[in-house]
Amino acid sequence: MSTHEKSKVWFITGASSGFGLALAEEVIARGDRVVAAARKVEPMRKLVERAPERVLAVRADVTNADEIRKAVASANERFGEIDVLVNNAGYSMVGAVEETSDAELRAAMETMFFGAVALTREVLPRMRARKAGTIVQLTSVGGLTTAAGFGPYCAAKHALEGLSECLAKEVTPFGIRVLIVEPGAFRTSLFGSAFRRVPEIAAYAPTVGPTRAFAAGSDGVQPGDPAKAARAIADAVAAGAPTLRLPLGSDAVQSLRGKLAEVAADIDTNEAVAVSTSAR
Repeated sequence: MSTHEKSKVWFITGASSGFGLALAEEVIARGDRVVAAARKVEPMRKLVERAPERVLAVRADVTNADEIRKAVASANERFGEIDVLVNNAGYSMVGAVEETSDAELRAAMETMFFGAVALTREVLPRMRARKAGTIVQLTSVGGLTTAAGFGPYCAAKHALEGLSECLAKEVTPFGIRVLIVEPGAFRTSLFGSAFRRVPEIAAYAPTVGPTRAFAAGSDGVQPGDPAKAARAIADAVAAGAPTLRLPLGSDAVQSLRGKLAEVAADIDTNEAVAVSTSAR
């Protein structure tokens, strides 16, 4: 068996920029094969040029079921099997719940939740049949924590976290691993070209205003390094995804610990009331 045949095949969405691009570059450097998927193929030409025999660039709008099926079929035709699926496609937006239209909320859910679920379902049958595979879900620290103005984004990420945790329990007996990656603030395009704004209601300036200011002032100066994150993800996959969650960034660790402490405090405060409602 050739070296290429023994290398892993990664299918990475949102591979034209940010985490997706950094991870694709890391995987190529390690000698693995990559299916780089994004809505626009042209930005991924340089990836193909780096290792034409090991990189396939495909168009895949994750909100389009036909494009998902075609992209996965192309990956299987070119490389045989997909060993690692990375659901990374997404974008950031700021807006109070009242400011956010149904269309914007549904669009966020379609891209960051339903798209990831559709791709996961598309690759699962073949992974299950051969009893091997890893599914990497790029959620966010916002998959467990929240902030005023990040409601739609956190809703999509929370949904994907919850589903992925259930998925892990379902597929572990088949030899399939699930890894939920929770990055903090990294120097990607989330607060730049991939950032969406909604019309503002003045009444929310005191609560959502600071979040808007944070997003506007953070682009390009976030503390996290995408290349280091990519190495951490690739290392975790190589190690067999030994933990369900992989926080990335010191800010993520701090925020997640704070959220867990808040939940624990609420449980402690209300434990007597909770217990008193039991039938016995």
